[in-house]
Amino acid sequence: MRLFDAKTFDGEVFQKYVKRVPKYRVNELLKSGVLEPNQELASRLVDQVGGNYILEPMTGLIGGKALNYDGSTDITCDSTDTFSQGKIVVGRAKGWVEKDFSQDISGKDFMDNVADQVSGYWEDVDQDTLINILNGIFSMSETDAPGFVKAHTYKTTKEFGATTLNTAMNKAMGQNKGLIKNAIMHSDVATGLENLQLLDYLKYTDESGITRNLEIGSLNGRTVLIDDSMPTDTQEGYTDYTTYALGTGAFEYADCGTAVPYEMDRDSKKNGGQTELISRQRKLFAPKGISFKASKAQKIISPTDEELADGNNWELVNNGQTSVKKKYFNHKFIPIIKIVTRITEDGTEASV
Repeated sequence: MRLFDAKTFDGEVFQKYVKRVPKYRVNELLKSGVLEPNQELASRLVDQVGGNYILEPMTGLIGGKALNYDGSTDITCDSTDTFSQGKIVVGRAKGWVEKDFSQDISGKDFMDNVADQVSGYWEDVDQDTLINILNGIFSMSETDAPGFVKAHTYKTTKEFGATTLNTAMNKAMGQNKGLIKNAIMHSDVATGLENLQLLDYLKYTDESGITRNLEIGSLNGRTVLIDDSMPTDTQEGYTDYTTYALGTGAFEYADCGTAVPYEMDRDSKKNGGQTELISRQRKLFAPKGISFKASKAQKIISPTDEELADGNNWELVNNGQTSVKKKYFNHKFIPIIKIVTRITEDGTEASV
């Protein structure tokens, strides 16, 4: 066997590829139902300066203390607060090139192979975008997001147990914990729950009338999805695992499109002839109740992964006022929770 442009072929018989390298990533976060499609956002972008950022108004709730109705007390009126949420478009592009000579010596059209994998590649990119956004919003300061990070983060030096998810949901959302529908965790965490017989697997009845388990578990009434791309932090003697507990529609989503999403380019001279496949996309992912700061968006056309993961670029939706008049979106309605649990090498509890 020899290598040419990272394409493996049999030098003696020029054996063709019979199958593609298996795709390991499953991207359960992306597929879990946390995205709430809203294509109206894409059409509204043309009305915004730059076409990459939306500042969407949100009406507040009525409130105030009821007055005594006794015939002599004046009735005063309060106005509702107007909140606004900033939503920014994430643009990404990638190209792949294949030389004619690779096909000549192997008998395989590698450009077709590349084209067949483009959608899966963008799924990986989109899941990474969501994880970077999650990293960003859980790095927000207390000033920008009063109460959110502390309440919505549950961290323990123990393994994920029978009460972990329920305790984390109550800590973050109280009576609103019913908004949480999924827990997306690493297979190591899920295996620990399986070993404790804590996961209930959904069942189905086959054509022969036999009841069988589906490969989908549930815990505390929430669907458990297994995805090894969930963040881990390995230190000497232990590994911390991040599990995300999320609600349906935790992110608004819109495919904003590009002028030319896909195109082929050919250079008949370079390297004896080669073909390029270029792909582009622009998508909007907006976490519920959380804004990408307008002041940052004025300088950023499309945020990089590092900018998405920077907590300084995010804040809770608010009314835009200052000091004592500033009011924030109630974080107990945001169905996004970060759970960090620990697995030690020797199976014992580790100290922080």
